[in-house]
Amino acid sequence: MADAVAAGPAGADAGFSSDRAHTQARQIGRFKLAVLGPLGLVLAGLLLPVLFLQLYFSFHAYSPYLGSWWDAEFIGIDLFYEVLVDTRFWLSVARSLYFAVGSTIGCFLIGFLLAFLIHRPFFGRGMFYIAFIVPMLTVPIVVAYTAEMLLYQNGPINGIISRLTGTDINVAWLSNADLALTSVMILEIWNWTPFSFIIMLAGLSALPREPVEAAQILGASRWRIFVEIQLPLLRPVIVLALVLRFLEAMAEFPKIWSLFQGGPGSATETIPVLIYLTTWNYFDISRGAAMSYITMMLMVGIVLAAIWLLRRERRAIDHIYASEPSPA
Repeated sequence: MADAVAAGPAGADAGFSSDRAHTQARQIGRFKLAVLGPLGLVLAGLLLPVLFLQLYFSFHAYSPYLGSWWDAEFIGIDLFYEVLVDTRFWLSVARSLYFAVGSTIGCFLIGFLLAFLIHRPFFGRGMFYIAFIVPMLTVPIVVAYTAEMLLYQNGPINGIISRLTGTDINVAWLSNADLALTSVMILEIWNWTPFSFIIMLAGLSALPREPVEAAQILGASRWRIFVEIQLPLLRPVIVLALVLRFLEAMAEFPKIWSLFQGGPGSATETIPVLIYLTTWNYFDISRGAAMSYITMMLMVGIVLAAIWLLRRERRAIDHIYASEPSPA
């Protein structure tokens, strides 16, 4: 009888917890449907017609000089094959990867450092926060034209470096093919470091205090606390910041085009620039469409890999929390 009485409240509590979890899951599902449903309809209405038209162009030899697009000759997958064996296309992919990886790493390292330095409250923190955010609020085309004035061979940047070093610095930032893409990368890092800063600041601010306080009581150093506690808990946030920044950097166009239009030579001819040149300068609409689809497939693969990484890191964090002993 005593066992039944003891089991009764426990069973009731378990049933209540199950009902609450079910209700919460149902509410979350409704919220997702309410938010993502209209967004999905809008995207489908806007993107699907464009994607189907682009797919049509990819399988037909169309150019504005050849008459109506509806009467274009069907050529199957020939354009896809031509793009896949085109050295110029793969060189543009390599340049885009170099630019995206370099700018992503630079943005993350600087943004994480700034976030780590100011994530604890102190007097005047808001002023630093505003100062760090300002570059991201600057329009990319403005960044490019301002940089053009600063980076020309006899411009202020070379003058400042010359005064600081005591030597005559005359670097051709904008006309040297070996430096052009790196110059845009530096601008990209300056422009988008605040993005990584905001994400990492949010992640650092959301870290639980209990593991850190327990490690401090046990006498762990700040470096060990950071490496063994804070950094593992930040891994999902770090992966998210890297993935989002990488995807945006792969699509960078305004600064590169306004400064170089793919030059000097083809030094800054990244994927977006090559697609633009092919479609709108050479008016090879079908080839540009095929390039766009192949690029989209590459990006879909990167996104799927990123989702897998995020899920893996999330499972690792859940495992860490599940392995913690529950309070008595």
